[in-house]
Amino acid sequence: MNEPIRTQWEIRCAFNACCKRSLMNEKLVAYRDMKRRQLREVSFSDLTQQEEDQLCTYDTYFANDEAEKSFCVAGKEITAKLLAETLHSLPDEKREAVLLL
Repeated sequence: MNEPIRTQWEIRCAFNACCKRSLMNEKLVAYRDMKRRQLREVSFSDLTQQEEDQLCTYDTYFANDEAEKSFCVAGKEITAKLLAETLHSLPDEKREAVLLL
């Protein structure tokens, strides 16, 4: 018993059914994953203050440094105040060029 040769229409219908089945399965997997994620995730606005404090950190890079920061160039000590005064004394065009670097 030979199976009759399928017509183009039957082939299209079979392919269409296969595509629909695949899309339905992917939709179900996506909904399942979304539901799992919703059960595990918590919005920041729903956290208590204590839970929120456990998640944050505070930067203390220069908290203990009382001295003014400076560096040496060609044997001359450069402080932030000296650098600011020098930049302020430059003409506008040159100041913009330096600040762009």
